[in-house]
Amino acid sequence: MEIPWFKAVIIGITAGFLSGLLGIGGGVVIVPAFVLWLKIDQFHAAATSVATIVITASAALITFGVGGAVDWRAGAIIFIGSATGAWLGARYLDRIPEWSLAAMFSAVMTIGAVRMWF
Repeated sequence: MEIPWFKAVIIGITAGFLSGLLGIGGGVVIVPAFVLWLKIDQFHAAATSVATIVITASAALITFGVGGAVDWRAGAIIFIGSATGAWLGARYLDRIPEWSLAAMFSAVMTIGAVRMWF
């Protein structure tokens, strides 16, 4: 599939900016943009998003780490669970119907938005 580079760059800049500013980016920006704007299926959007998160998070980590804003102990503890969960999610991604992935993604985003608003 041919990806329009200009759209991909815009998605990257937006995801990177929001990641650095709010601590979000990968799933919140990249997955919906890939599915809706680039017409990539949910499976490939999720997998590609994970690949971009590593680099995006690393760039933000350097900035936050140098500034002393990182709680390394909490980060290390959360990393253990996150790495395990990410491995399991990636392992089972292709076993879940695409419509179900989209529904789960929408539900998580909605619950998160409502909880943060109130």
